[in-house]
Amino acid sequence: MCGRFFIGQPPEVYRALYGYPEQPNFPGRFNVAPTQPVPVVVREQGERHFRLMRWGLWPGWLKDPSDFPTLFNARIETAAEKPAFRGALRHRRCVFLADGFYEWRRDGEGRTAPKTPFAVRRADGAPMALAGLWEPWMGADGSEVDTAAIITCSANGTLSAIHERMPAILAPEAIGAWHDAAVDAPEAARLCRPCPDEWLRLDPVSERVNSVRNDDAALPEPLAAAPPAGRPAQVQVQAVQGELF
Repeated sequence: MCGRFFIGQPPEVYRALYGYPEQPNFPGRFNVAPTQPVPVVVREQGERHFRLMRWGLWPGWLKDPSDFPTLFNARIETAAEKPAFRGALRHRRCVFLADGFYEWRRDGEGRTAPKTPFAVRRADGAPMALAGLWEPWMGADGSEVDTAAIITCSANGTLSAIHERMPAILAPEAIGAWHDAAVDAPEAARLCRPCPDEWLRLDPVSERVNSVRNDDAALPEPLAAAPPAGRPAQVQVQAVQGELF
């Protein structure tokens, strides 16, 4: 599951990595949450482009999103079967711009057990290419919204210490194939596998990340030591059913 992530490096770093022509000057964001606008890279007419989209996919057939769950994640194991995702997996694949994501370790048994937040980033400090799906949605009034979800897969050995799922992190050489609509859905899905253990670094971070109201560069900074277990963290991640559709 991936319900929060951060984007902190200068925009030029992402532009150089992905090679899109746009020159967006977006500020660092350190506690990105579902329903917020997020930067992604798509491929259109053979070229990569920078786009802002709503994090939380609305399938094109959706009539009224007001009571629709927030589909911020899509399980790669079932995406080809789910009506909300199967068209996007075939034709509309994207990459979320990110430096890392947050995950919470439950310290004890039961839903009320306290949780310790961790920042998960690449050990080499490089941007983290998160595989995603996107869908354009049009309302009855003619309004148009581009929406997207992050692909998840089983956790690798490193992340399994705190959670059983993780976002699919693409290898640099796999980004082109992921973007290429000529690559069929089954082949694209095989690119979304747990990344090598040595790619990742896990650092305990402040419980301030639990609130989406906090968004500053200190949030992903490692604590000197893991925080002690205390009261249950009130993690404000929307729509826990977000992977079910």
